[in-house]
Amino acid sequence: MATPSYGLAFDARAAAALARAPDIFLTELARGILEGQMLAEREVKERTPTSGAGTLRDSIGALPVQLSGDRVTGLVGTALAYAEPVELGSKPHMPPIEPLFDWVKRKLGLRNADDGKALGIARAIQWKIFHVGTKGAFMFRDTFSAIQPQLDAIMGAAALRAIHKVEGL
Repeated sequence: MATPSYGLAFDARAAAALARAPDIFLTELARGILEGQMLAEREVKERTPTSGAGTLRDSIGALPVQLSGDRVTGLVGTALAYAEPVELGSKPHMPPIEPLFDWVKRKLGLRNADDGKALGIARAIQWKIFHVGTKGAFMFRDTFSAIQPQLDAIMGAAALRAIHKVEGL
């Protein structure tokens, strides 16, 4: 995440505040990162395709903010292995039928009596993925592109709060 630039005077004040009271300055930046993470998490989840079960969407979350030296880092992500092909798409491959079958049943609200119909639809999807692959949803990329100005403003406000706190000492 890029830190906004408000000009040399602001940058000099921020550098002086960081040098004078790094704990106060970094704590304010950590609060800004947390606010940005909450925004990013919400926006990524809204852009995440749903399977009916919501497993991928529910797995997306913010990791704890990390303070290391004069760096503050915050991440939003998921540990689910299939998130990457959902994000980026995939080349043609033969996916297993069971998850597709379960997905079709959930997505279409089919009952056990409709297993033959669900299996036929799942096999058609499997065939298409085998021949064409899948398109990416780009929920992370598009979110961070869309909210970058908001993230810059959040971090700028956090830096300004830090400067005011340190200068008020």
